[in-house]
Amino acid sequence: MFSQLNNYNKKINIGIIGCGKFITMFLSQVPNLKNINIDCIVDINIKNARNNFIKSGLGKIYADRVYFFENIDELLSRNLDVVIEATGNAVCGVIHAIKILENKKNLIMVNVEALVLCGKYLYDLAKENSTILSLAYGDQPALIIEQIEWAKLNGFEVVSAGKGTKYHSSFEYSTPDTVWKHYGINEKEAIKAGMNAKMFNSFITGDKSSIEMATVVNSSDLICSKKGLSYHALNIYELPEKLIPLSQGGLLEHNKQVAVISSIDNNKKEISNNLRWGTFVVFKANNNYIKNCFKEYGLITDKTGYFSALWRPYHFIGLELATSIYSVAIEKKATGSCKFYKSDVVAVAKKKLIKGEFLDGEGGYSVRGKLIDAEECNLQNYLPIGLSDKAVLKNNIDKDDIIKISDVNINVKHEIIIARDYQKNL
Repeated sequence: MFSQLNNYNKKINIGIIGCGKFITMFLSQVPNLKNINIDCIVDINIKNARNNFIKSGLGKIYADRVYFFENIDELLSRNLDVVIEATGNAVCGVIHAIKILENKKNLIMVNVEALVLCGKYLYDLAKENSTILSLAYGDQPALIIEQIEWAKLNGFEVVSAGKGTKYHSSFEYSTPDTVWKHYGINEKEAIKAGMNAKMFNSFITGDKSSIEMATVVNSSDLICSKKGLSYHALNIYELPEKLIPLSQGGLLEHNKQVAVISSIDNNKKEISNNLRWGTFVVFKANNNYIKNCFKEYGLITDKTGYFSALWRPYHFIGLELATSIYSVAIEKKATGSCKFYKSDVVAVAKKKLIKGEFLDGEGGYSVRGKLIDAEECNLQNYLPIGLSDKAVLKNNIDKDDIIKISDVNINVKHEIIIARDYQKNL
């Protein structure tokens, strides 16, 4: 692709929705990127977006050439090759995506929250409008999909795939007030770096891991456990021994299952050779000759020699988003897409909740996210975490109970109802 880029003379015009940390990281790379032109940015806080743009290193002169809008409708009239949606708000992200795709513009979704809520609907809408809807390279779901496809493309059987994170069961009840203590960073440093406490709390509580693994399930032939995510404390060398099915001596309920591993143990002690920031795929040799090749070339394996693993120690977030941009603009290919609706993420009470109380969504004070099978989610009428922000409780809810749609008063936008009903009826 880089060779193709060297022979590509056209400017790639970019429109951006939401100029937070992820996008600021991407913008910092723009001076080093060929053929990228930032045309416009949409943000509800233009002053903050402009400051982030300048802070990225692009400076005031470049900022003066960029159009800053408060309303997405102004972006739709621009001549854009790719739009990047990075608001992090599930409902807004779906509404934005529908407008962009119906206006026949290619779209990269940093906003995995929106993809979990309505990703299959959006994927089919993109096909209908002959546009491309892509996951964002740099975020872990796209990198996991890349590893899954590498394994399958080369004839290996994928057994499991997922990511690392810093997880402890007590973190599930963390709030934006306690996040930095758990995350392992000074609060002042976090604020200075522009790190959003609510968003980063979703990393610690497991909300984001559930959302990202739902994205992987809905973008591949992998499945999720009926119990949701389990966070086994493992190092990288234990991957092929442990992240295989119970029937093969491992820890997983199923073959082809997504998994997340923790970088700390039950005593919150950091594990050596952990994969906190990375991604992995565990795969299987299908005959003795391949098994022997694993051994001859020094691959790590389980005791049988049949299972091995490949991992990526880091993901670079917005710093490697350009891979998606060039893939979409030059090769007309997505770096991962939600082609299915097989899993969802539902809202679970972090504490005892009282009738009349407002919920505050992912990473907040009231609920956390749980990965679940999509069929069960719909049969039980569970409340997706993407619809939980600003929902008002009609009933008291006990701590750790899954909240149902019938438990809340919620003003669901018409577009969301259409998209969710479409997915349910598949």
